[in-house]
Amino acid sequence: MSLEGNYDPDNIFAKILRGEMPCVRVYEDENTLGFMDVFPQSKGHMLVIHTRDTARNFLDVNPDALAHIMSSVQKLARAAKTALNPDGIIISQYNGAPVGQSVFHLHVHIIPKYKVDLKPHANKGGGMADMDELGALAAQIMAAL
Repeated sequence: MSLEGNYDPDNIFAKILRGEMPCVRVYEDENTLGFMDVFPQSKGHMLVIHTRDTARNFLDVNPDALAHIMSSVQKLARAAKTALNPDGIIISQYNGAPVGQSVFHLHVHIIPKYKVDLKPHANKGGGMADMDELGALAAQIMAAL
């Protein structure tokens, strides 16, 4: 998929926002939702999306919506640092299929990094996480918010 195109209201994140698909929520405010990635690259891998802006990628997003997203990313990254004590934290965001974007609803990855190597993500062979384990990690991070 190119950088251009129409927003698909049936993408997985839109379905999560409408309550049609489950997610393990970590943080929510009036503008953003932070939740555990079900195809984690590392323990504590989270995603942050805007709850009302329908930007497909960074190039489409309204600057005010982007500010809300990044504020929540910082809050969740700080909570992950406190709760999980990683060696580092990767903040990443992809624009277009050729660079790895697989859901065309703007989202930012928060990936705690430990001394062990990262796993591949989603359809790259990393495998889906255990939902109970995600729930326990989410609870640790929420307690640190």
